Amino acid sequence: METPMYRQIAEDLREQIESGDLTPGEQLRTEPELKEHYGASRNTVRDAIKWLTNLGLVETRAGQGTFVLKKINPYVTTLTADPKESTTDSVVGPDEGDRYAPEVMAQSRNPSSSEPQVEMQKANAMVAAHLGVPVGAQMVSRHQRRFIDGTPWSLQTSFYPRELVVRGAERLALAENIPEGVVRYLADTLNLRQVGYRDSIMVRTPEAKEAAIFNLPQDGRIDVFEIRRTAFDQTGTPIRLTVTVYPTDRNQFVLNVGEVPPTAD
Repeated sequence: METPMYRQIAEDLREQIESGDLTPGEQLRTEPELKEHYGASRNTVRDAIKWLTNLGLVETRAGQGTFVLKKINPYVTTLTADPKESTTDSVVGPDEGDRYAPEVMAQSRNPSSSEPQVEMQKANAMVAAHLGVPVGAQMVSRHQRRFIDGTPWSLQTSFYPRELVVRGAERLALAENIPEGVVRYLADTLNLRQVGYRDSIMVRTPEAKEAAIFNLPQDGRIDVFEIRRTAFDQTGTPIRLTVTVYPTDRNQFVLNVGEVPPTAD
């Protein structure tokens, strides 16, 4: 069976992209130019571009044309804690962000984060359910955008009961980083030791604001992971909910159970 013309065109353009003849950010020929070059109809050319778009190789910008997308090198996040840190006498990570930078740098990549945005909010139904507080309870939220090699990689918002601030953890309410990490800060300040956490993981369509931040197609063909991590202290009380949003085109995850050897870099 003969390969359809639109696939022949798409495969030719794909080979040019993968060989480097067409580089990231470079504009493809215009639709009329592609029609003339391949001797194809407008619909055939459009089908070829649509196929390349679905593969994540190009994007069409309204009023500008079709451009080659930069290939994103996925980052692998280990969701489980290091077993060496999982004793009852130690705090258990990962923290709100304390491992993010060193783990990224260990893979010879460049991490960066926005300054924390801190707000006082009322707990919605989702936050209340995870933290075991009434809907409308006062919360401190800390939000950051995180980047790897200059590319937006994740959005993270952590929610803390306001009573932690009242009891003395005042830095939670300040719009600044906590260098030692919030886990260590709460242990040192309030003697609240994070002894475990529970992750809820889902895949969903990105919201419009998320798609804009991550530069995702507005048609929803690239989903996001949403991970809700509830952290517990030594009494079994939930002390933090961290909601992290990761685009699926640039993130992979590893879960380790038991004693397993490290993966090769």
